[in-house]
Amino acid sequence: MNLYDLLLAPFAEFDFMRYALVSVFCLSLSAAPVGVFLVMRRMSLIGDALSHAVLPGAAVGYMFAGLSLPAMGLGGVAAGMLMALLAGLVSRFTTLKEDANFAAFYLSSLAIGVVLVSKNGSSVDLLHLLFGSVLAVDIPALQLIAAVSSLTLITLAVIYRPLVLESIDPLFLKSVGGKGGLWHVLFLVLVVMNLVSGFQALGTLMSVGLMMLPAITARLWAKHMGALILLSVLTALLCGLSGLLISYHIEIPSGPAIILCCSVLYLFSVILGKEA
Repeated sequence: MNLYDLLLAPFAEFDFMRYALVSVFCLSLSAAPVGVFLVMRRMSLIGDALSHAVLPGAAVGYMFAGLSLPAMGLGGVAAGMLMALLAGLVSRFTTLKEDANFAAFYLSSLAIGVVLVSKNGSSVDLLHLLFGSVLAVDIPALQLIAAVSSLTLITLAVIYRPLVLESIDPLFLKSVGGKGGLWHVLFLVLVVMNLVSGFQALGTLMSVGLMMLPAITARLWAKHMGALILLSVLTALLCGLSGLLISYHIEIPSGPAIILCCSVLYLFSVILGKEA
């Protein structure tokens, strides 16, 4: 097997591989920067919580419209934002911290989602929601991923400075009249949107991996925001390409292959990263 057969032939010969490559690249461009902000805000596990919260909304969409991407996407966004709102409200009116409430709500959401899908679908449908299939991405899914990626990048460009300040020193932002709550809500919307766009390709459980692992890996090599974002995107792109090729050649699921590539780079960075 020559280099062409190893690296280029899968994408040159098969449409589904090209669709998968474009979808993973789009997800990498938007999800990785969002992951950097989650890491800087010490909200890494909240991304995981929101990925679980998407499941019941997607399941409700599936109940009404089957495997319809618009219905499941809208349901996922609604469920994710509802959980974020409820966790924030409970934190405001009780002594519990926001992360504790996210944990409580995401466990409940995951259980509800699994029950709904199991009751009204099949184990295959449940596995599709949980783990996705990047090799089964079609044109509508690709359009959704590209739209969310574009919207995320534009929004981050617009709110970059206040979001960085709110992530590093929220008290100072509040003291100068900054609308910290607004940036926090907008940021959570971006997190949910990226998780929802990624569930078709990677599933609700794997999509958070492409968001968090490249960002965590980048943090082990750099500490300035610009370098962190650039390095996280490059890491996600490299792992996405490598995972697709490994998945194709040795016939394993594409989503886990991509996340395992991210995990290998993370472990390498833990040992050798200059900021480790």
